[in-house]
Amino acid sequence: MERRTFVAQSAAALSALALPGASLASNALPLPAPAKTTDRDYWLSTLLKVVDPVLTNAAQGQLKARMPVEAAPGQEAGRRNVTYLEALGRTLTGLSPWLELKEVPANELARQQRYQELARQAIAHGVNPQSPDFLNFTQGGQPVVDAAFLAHAMLRAPTQLWEKLPDTTKTQLVAALQSSRVIKPYYSNWLLFSAIIEAALLKFTGAGDLMRMDYAIKEHMTWYKGDGTYGDGPDYHWDYYNSYVIQPMLLDVVSTLVAAGKERKELLELLRTRARRYAQVQERLICPDGSFAAFGRSLAYRCGAFQHLAQVSLQQLLPEELPAAQVRSALTAVIRRTMEPKGTFDSKGWLQIGLCGHQPGIGEVYISTGSLYLCTSAFLPLGLPSTDPFWSAPAQDWTSKKIWSGQDVKLDHAL
Repeated sequence: MERRTFVAQSAAALSALALPGASLASNALPLPAPAKTTDRDYWLSTLLKVVDPVLTNAAQGQLKARMPVEAAPGQEAGRRNVTYLEALGRTLTGLSPWLELKEVPANELARQQRYQELARQAIAHGVNPQSPDFLNFTQGGQPVVDAAFLAHAMLRAPTQLWEKLPDTTKTQLVAALQSSRVIKPYYSNWLLFSAIIEAALLKFTGAGDLMRMDYAIKEHMTWYKGDGTYGDGPDYHWDYYNSYVIQPMLLDVVSTLVAAGKERKELLELLRTRARRYAQVQERLICPDGSFAAFGRSLAYRCGAFQHLAQVSLQQLLPEELPAAQVRSALTAVIRRTMEPKGTFDSKGWLQIGLCGHQPGIGEVYISTGSLYLCTSAFLPLGLPSTDPFWSAPAQDWTSKKIWSGQDVKLDHAL
């Protein structure tokens, strides 16, 4: 009996030593609780995982040498001439707001400084005719698309991606953007590619082509279909191009013109009203598990389908009915659903074609490895301080999650 008591007491003592926080000494400190990963931590680590191969290689002038080129069968040779500018422009268009953020949390500062410098070095190689990574801004039609995404990145990060560039790089960057004028855009959302390049030139040099901007704006105003949605050209398309291109670029072209005193503020307010409605539509498209309807072109841009919702959040234009934390929770679900499946990245960390993993059949003939980096545009709210309600407010269920779990929700109304 005494032996059994001794064994039991000894086991209890050993168990106490093994339990977190348990102590035999009254003045012993408890073990620290494991660090909690926030949504912001998750977003940033995911974004940097995506952009790192592009920027680390481009900053060394090795992007062309090291980036694989996956494309539709028979398209690889043609895509090699354009895919590298795609990779750089699209990487920076989503990363830029975080690069520009002044009130960056202390635990992000060293990483921010590293990627700021990598971005500037990558741009310097991309626009330097003597670099092995000098990018194609003139041959074929595609370069005007990705010069536009690069220009959009500059507008989103004017200090880090323009002011802090060396003078030689500035001169070469302006020449590269201007050289894309030889490309005639299609009569579609492509008009906005030319327009946003000119908006960047206007902002940074004072000499953008007002006609190219005005033409794109006026045509899109005639293509408005109602309830917050524009046609892609005269016709309406069931796809995500209102988010991939149309509304984000239209808003920022017009806001740049308004800031320069060359467009009416009333037009910008009208566009913002429509943008708020489309943000509501986008939030309701997100299913309870973070998936969304897979229709239309360019599904290989993954979570980039929600660039518009991300930009409206960044610019703090969300309607009152759409709390920022609710949008954060919805976008987090989309990012997880599209970026975590096996096959999203190859063995060296480069993106592969697909929406949910590696799905080469989803890639159109104009899709290649560089194209895929438009997924970064879902991460735009990282340009908001960590104290902003988008990040600091408690997580909330998004609309479809509320509805399909039986919660009561408010009616939805057209604009």
